[in-house]
Amino acid sequence: MKTLSQTWFAEGYIDFELKKYTLLAYLQQIHSEFNQNKLYPQLSDIIFHYNTIVHFKHNKQLMQEQFPKKFTHINFDRLQLLYEKIVEDDELMQELEDIIQYALNQMKATIKDGTEIYEFVEEKLNILPVGIIPLENREGYFFLCDGSYTETRVYYYRLSIFEKHDEKYRSIKTSFVAQWERNFVNTYESIKTELIRNKSALPNPAVYSIETTLSFPLEETLLPIAKRSLVKYITESAA
Repeated sequence: MKTLSQTWFAEGYIDFELKKYTLLAYLQQIHSEFNQNKLYPQLSDIIFHYNTIVHFKHNKQLMQEQFPKKFTHINFDRLQLLYEKIVEDDELMQELEDIIQYALNQMKATIKDGTEIYEFVEEKLNILPVGIIPLENREGYFFLCDGSYTETRVYYYRLSIFEKHDEKYRSIKTSFVAQWERNFVNTYESIKTELIRNKSALPNPAVYSIETTLSFPLEETLLPIAKRSLVKYITESAA
């Protein structure tokens, strides 16, 4: 999928119709993926671009003092914007503001569409512990089963905590382990037993099952939402 540059709205020739065409072509690709129930990386990408424009818009005072400018670099960690002069032109500033407002409205509507799919899938996920969960549950496995009812996919996970802007966040790293055919022999308990037997590095792992009746795209939708939902589940269980 062809994406936008970080500062597409302020690059090159700043013309409302030109930027509108660029944006609508990008959003058409996003909607095409959403119509196939494929959320990632499209949803993350458009949220990134939306937040970039919001950040730019909220620095309006700086824009008024130094603009017309264009971005030469963005440092999101320090939330700094560096500019390079274009030309002192009030009409150019107004053109850019029109582009920004139009883009925000269009992106917000598209994000809403993607969020509705996300929430629908999230509601259809059922997360349960497999056996007894140890006190240390930042590392373990989760079993993912979709509506095809043909296989159980097993993933290793590890949670980590990091701080950003004086707030704590949890992130999750995962890797695919193996898959088992779904039948009366390969129960969750038997799979867990086999994992413990073959993976000596985790003698007492935390194990969760994540089930859904949906048959949505795995890599683009079910897996990323399952990962985020598991982080939320573990965090709320520890609270």
